[in-house]
Amino acid sequence: MSIQADKIACMHCRTLNTLLIAFLAMNVLVACSDADSQTRSSEKDSKAFEDNQPRMAPWFKDATESLGLAFNHRTNKLGNYFMPQMVGSGAAMIDFDSDGHYDIYLLQNAGPKSPHKNQLFRQTPSGQFVDVSTSSGLDVPGHNMGVAVGDINNDGKPDVLITQYTGAKLFLNQTVDNTPKFVDITKPAGIDNPLWGTSASFLDYDRDGFLDLAIVNYVNYYADRWCADSSSKRDYCGPNAFDGRVTKLFRNLGPQPDKTPKFKDVTLASGIGRKRGPGLGVFCADFNGDHYPDIFVANDGKPNHLWINKKDGTFSEQADLRGLAANRMSKAEADMGIAIGDVDSDGLFDVFVTHLHTETHTLWQQKPQGIFHDKTSTLGVANTHWRGTGFGTAMADFDANGTLDLVIANGAVLRTKGKIPTDIPPGLDKFWHAYCQQNQILSNDGTGHFTDISLDNPDFSKRAAVSRGLVVGDFNNDGALDMLITRVGSPARIYLNIAKSHGSFLTITAIDPKLNRIAYGAEITVTSGKKVYKRIVNPAYSYVCSNDPRAHFGLARAGKVDQIRITWPDGYIESFPGVEANQFLTLRRGSGKPAQSK
Repeated sequence: MSIQADKIACMHCRTLNTLLIAFLAMNVLVACSDADSQTRSSEKDSKAFEDNQPRMAPWFKDATESLGLAFNHRTNKLGNYFMPQMVGSGAAMIDFDSDGHYDIYLLQNAGPKSPHKNQLFRQTPSGQFVDVSTSSGLDVPGHNMGVAVGDINNDGKPDVLITQYTGAKLFLNQTVDNTPKFVDITKPAGIDNPLWGTSASFLDYDRDGFLDLAIVNYVNYYADRWCADSSSKRDYCGPNAFDGRVTKLFRNLGPQPDKTPKFKDVTLASGIGRKRGPGLGVFCADFNGDHYPDIFVANDGKPNHLWINKKDGTFSEQADLRGLAANRMSKAEADMGIAIGDVDSDGLFDVFVTHLHTETHTLWQQKPQGIFHDKTSTLGVANTHWRGTGFGTAMADFDANGTLDLVIANGAVLRTKGKIPTDIPPGLDKFWHAYCQQNQILSNDGTGHFTDISLDNPDFSKRAAVSRGLVVGDFNNDGALDMLITRVGSPARIYLNIAKSHGSFLTITAIDPKLNRIAYGAEITVTSGKKVYKRIVNPAYSYVCSNDPRAHFGLARAGKVDQIRITWPDGYIESFPGVEANQFLTLRRGSGKPAQSK
C-alpha cells in the first residue's frame, strides 16, 4: 500500500510538474509575444514618419521661410568641447514697439569677438519678420545664453536682460516710431553678474510695483578641464565636474533722479545666496498661496531649490519640504526646463521639468496647495515614442480643448552611442550630428493624462536637431498658440498652429494702469460653465527664453465665459463679468468689482 501510494504520489508530482512547466512555458511565450509585439509596435511607430500614416491631423506647420525669419545660430570653434557652446542659446517674444504684433529676439553664442551678433526681428502688420538688428542696440556678440523681458521703469515699454557665460547685460527700451533703440544700462543700473548666467526672470518679490530680477547661474566652469565618455573619448563635461553657483537676486530701487533704473544686489541679504546649485531653469510664482512670488530653480544633477518668500525681504529654501527637490525616489536628476500649468483642472498649478534621455521627465501635481507629488508614472508623460534630453518646454492648450498639452525641445549633451539620425538640419556641421534628437508633443486627454502625438506632427518632430530654447505664444494673433525653437549651430524655426480641431479661445492681457505695464505675477481664473481655468502671468518659463505675456485660455466648444477673476500681484482680487469667446481682452485693475484682498 505504501509503495503504491508513493507511485501514485510520484505520478501526481510528474503531472503537476508537467503542468507547471507547460504553464511557465506558456507565460514565457506570452511574455515573448508581448515583447515582440511591443518591439514591432515601436518599430512601426519609428517608421510612421516614413510610411506617412498619421493618426490625426497635424497641429503645426513650419512657416520659417514663408514668414521671413532668417537666423542661423552660431557657436565658437568646434572640437574643443567648450561647455557653454552646448548650453545656449535662447530667444524672446517681445512687442518692443507696442504695435500689437509680437517681435522676435534671438541670441548668438559665438563669443564676444565674433561677427555673429544677436538679431531682432520686427513683425510687420502683414505677419512678415524683418531684421532690424543693426543699430538697435541689441545686436551684441558674446556667449549669450538666456533672455528675460520686462518693463523695469514702468514706462509701458518692455526692456531686455540677457545672460551670458560670465556676464549679463540690461537694455532699456527707448524705441520711437517703430524704430528700435535699446541702451545698455548694465553698469549704471547696478547689474553685476560675472558668473555663468542661464535663465532669468523678472518678478516683484517685495510688491512695491517695480520689477526685480532673478538670474540663475550654472557652474564654476574652467575650460581646461578634460572630460570623456564611457569609451574614454573626449566629450563635453557634465555639471558634476564643477561647483554650482548661487542664483542672484537684484532689487529694483526704481528710477533715480537721472531717470535711470537702479538695482541693488540682495543675494546675500535675501538668503538666496546660502545655497549653490548648477541652475538652468527658473519660474517665479506664488507656490504656497500667500500671494507673494516665490522662486523655483531647476538644478542640473542636484536637488532643485524652491525659495519661499517670507514677506520681509528674505527667502527660505523649501524644495524638499514641498516635494520639488527630487523625484519620487528622492533622486536628483538633470533638471533643465520648467513648464507650469494646471494639468488636471483642479485650480492648482502643477510643475513639469525636463531631464536627460537616460532619465524620465518629472511631473509634480500640486495637492494640497503648496505640496507637490511626483505623478510621472501615472500620467503618461514617460510613455513616449522615444526619449530625448529635454531643454525648452511648456504647458499650453494648443488645440484649445480646455486642457493643457506638453511640448519638449530635445537635444543631447553627450555624444549618442547608437544610430545617428539621418534627417537633420541642412548645413549642420557634422560635429553636431551625434547630438541631434527629435522634439516631442504630448496631448492631454482632459484628465491630466498625456499621449505622445509627435508622430502626427512631422514638421515639428520628424527632423532631429540640437534644440534648446522653446518659445510659446500667439505670433499671428489668430487665437491659436504657435512655437519658436532655437537650435545649436542651425537656424531657428517658427511653427504656426494649424490644428483643425481648434476650439474657442480667450486671450487676456492684465494691465495695472498705475504701473503702466503688464502685471507680472497676476493670477487669472476664468469660469465657463462647470469648468475653471487658471493661468499665471509671467513669460519667463521654459528654458533661457521669454514667452508670450498674455494669458491664453482654450475653451473647447464654449461660446462664452461666465466670470473672470484676477488676483493682482499685491493680493488684491477683482471680479470681471463674463464675455463672449474668441477675442483678445485687456483687463485693467480698478475696472472690475472688488472680490477680496489679502
